[in-house]
Amino acid sequence: MPQDFSSLEARNAIDAEMPWEARDVPRTIYARLKKTAEAFPDRPAFSYQITSGPRDRAETLSWRETLFRTTQAANMFRALGIGETDVVAYIMPNANETLLTFLGAMVAGIANPINPLLEPEQIAAILRETNAKIVVTLKSFPKSDVAQKVAEAVRHAPNVGTVLEVDLLRYLTPPKRWIVPLIRPKNPTALAHHADLLDFNAELAKHPGDRLTFEDVQQDRVAAYFHTGGTTGMPKVAQHKYSGMIYNGWLGGTLLFTERDNIMCPLPLFHVFACQVIVMSQLASGAHGVYPTPAGYRGEGVFDNFWKLCERWKISFIITVPTAISAMMQRKVDADISTVRMAFSGSAPLPVELYKRFEAAAGVEIVEGYGLTEATCLVSVNPVGGRKKIGSVGIPFPHTDVKILRKTPEGPVECGVDEVGEICIDSPGVFEGSTYTERDKNHDLFHHDVYLRTGDLGRIDADGYLWITGRAKDLIIRGGHNIDPAEIEEALSGHDAVAFAGAIGQPDAHAGELPCAYVELVDGASVTAEELMAYAKIHIHERAAIPKHIEILDELPKTAVGKVFKPDLRKRAITRVYDDALEKAGLSTRVVSVIDDKKRGLVAQLDPQTLTQADRVEQVLGQFTTPWEPRPE
Repeated sequence: MPQDFSSLEARNAIDAEMPWEARDVPRTIYARLKKTAEAFPDRPAFSYQITSGPRDRAETLSWRETLFRTTQAANMFRALGIGETDVVAYIMPNANETLLTFLGAMVAGIANPINPLLEPEQIAAILRETNAKIVVTLKSFPKSDVAQKVAEAVRHAPNVGTVLEVDLLRYLTPPKRWIVPLIRPKNPTALAHHADLLDFNAELAKHPGDRLTFEDVQQDRVAAYFHTGGTTGMPKVAQHKYSGMIYNGWLGGTLLFTERDNIMCPLPLFHVFACQVIVMSQLASGAHGVYPTPAGYRGEGVFDNFWKLCERWKISFIITVPTAISAMMQRKVDADISTVRMAFSGSAPLPVELYKRFEAAAGVEIVEGYGLTEATCLVSVNPVGGRKKIGSVGIPFPHTDVKILRKTPEGPVECGVDEVGEICIDSPGVFEGSTYTERDKNHDLFHHDVYLRTGDLGRIDADGYLWITGRAKDLIIRGGHNIDPAEIEEALSGHDAVAFAGAIGQPDAHAGELPCAYVELVDGASVTAEELMAYAKIHIHERAAIPKHIEILDELPKTAVGKVFKPDLRKRAITRVYDDALEKAGLSTRVVSVIDDKKRGLVAQLDPQTLTQADRVEQVLGQFTTPWEPRPE
């Protein structure tokens, strides 16, 4: 049975048992996997189906098979020249081979998951930053450009010596299995790069799975690199140690899952939520994870079949994000989901109205949490089975110390109850002083040399609950995907008519935020917003970063030193988006001001004279994360 985590007092009781360092946990990923495989050898570990139908063919690996194939993968990587400090990158959609690469690479050396939706130049930049020696990727496949993008990226990553290709054909059944070889796109670029090209499964079969051919040294070390976003230029790459990953797994195995749980996880296996939270929790608990379709939630038919998939696999836990919850709520619950006990939502703030709609429609408790790549992931969660404060991200996990700090001339000072400052974290998942691979990016990243500065603004209330009120850094978070506004601003500033550009995230009911941009023109210049949008689509390389709205202002708001003042732009965007939503809903009330509340962050205030249908307004504006209220008279 999971331990009680229903309150701050229960959390403190777990903390008081012993310090983290005294916990009897395995030291390495291989030792953790081996212990679980020995305890539950024949229980299901990982299930994957390439198509989303509730009766479609699936491949399930038991814990015994997962250990065997992970051992093969680790031995294969060592035979191909990977040592403890060498890097295996993978640019893959979800598949069982993706999972085996992640685990096997960490046993042999360092795993480097890379988002396959990135452009070739971004992938190449990450491969160069991590000095990857081996790349595991997809063999060319219909409706996918991953193989072509990776081949181009490898041409610009001279350290890559071997590319291992995974062919998804083996997961298909006739007639698709017969058709794919006839329509498979050619990939001439793959023959033009310098690396050796090998078949992943053919190579895997050459190596023993009953034993490692090298010593699994029982010491902590860096075993994974995760990039933090998808911006052009040099990305930030976070370093993750065995200890941080095992801590994340220990939390899941201690507080949530047992070997009898079935977890639905249609999240990508390049992201910390899937890899460092769910996979590690499976390794610690023996729970069974289901990963449908190569694209997860983005896969064809996944949302239409979602509840039937939950019925098929007798799911007890759903792992999700706000964008996926929004899509689920556009479909009826059309299956028996009586086995589902809880949904866990992360990666972006969950709008209050969406929270209510999901719990009402599915009859399932939803728990919202907070984490970040730089901390290996988990930080806090609303207590399981306990009191939830909608809008908060709950209480810090055991052995995680969260402080709210503000800078002063005398140094950082801890904030009082409900006082807003920067959220700073010390936990077993934080790699003090060496969070990023690039040393310069660790400068000024810690307070007191211990507390990781998250860049998020927040407060802790009198009950110990953590609330996020804004971001000290300007990242736009679109459906859990980080977008650097500098990429948008630099692209737009390249237009001859643009003097200044400011990019922010505007509220969105589905993605949480969407990028938008405001520009000030050069004196005497003339250009339309439509022309700037066309220019942006050409010059912004990351598709997710292309603004959904561009507006030309006579003058951008600026600080005393001439920097674009983004809070005013955010207020303008909230007003525009909320007014548009109210108008479309046939409501006459409008936003009359947006205030900056010390506890809640930005708050939209509506005209009290025209606010006659508060319940209806709540349905409309509750889809967004920015709160609203009537303006005091």
